[in-house]
Amino acid sequence: MAVGKKQQNRHSRVRSDHATELAEDYVEAIAAQIDAEGSCRAVDLAAQFQVSHVTVNRTIGRLQRDGFVITEPYAPIELTPSGRRLAKAARQRHEIVFQFLLAIGVSEETAETDSEGIEHHVSPETLAAMKAFLTK
Repeated sequence: MAVGKKQQNRHSRVRSDHATELAEDYVEAIAAQIDAEGSCRAVDLAAQFQVSHVTVNRTIGRLQRDGFVITEPYAPIELTPSGRRLAKAARQRHEIVFQFLLAIGVSEETAETDSEGIEHHVSPETLAAMKAFLTK
């Protein structure tokens, strides 16, 4: 019976990770666009994620509802303090995973691709171990 409970907890965590993955990707992209260009618009995100403007608008609406962004029609998208914190945390996780993959011999191209998925599912314990490995 204990194995069943562990498996339920594992699946619950994966579902939770998937639920936050889109928000993290978007706020990270918004922060990067603002850093690079000074502002971020829906068209920038549609091009980056290769999705429709409608898809971006729906996602931005959810991010606004959840308190991560502020925007008005035809205005740039801005991150709230919560959105900036989420973007910073996602960027840091991504960088640790990316550097770890490089350190164990994964090619740069593959490390970049793989770190995009792993960063959303890595546990704090595993992330800490990766970070410790990198600082040895």
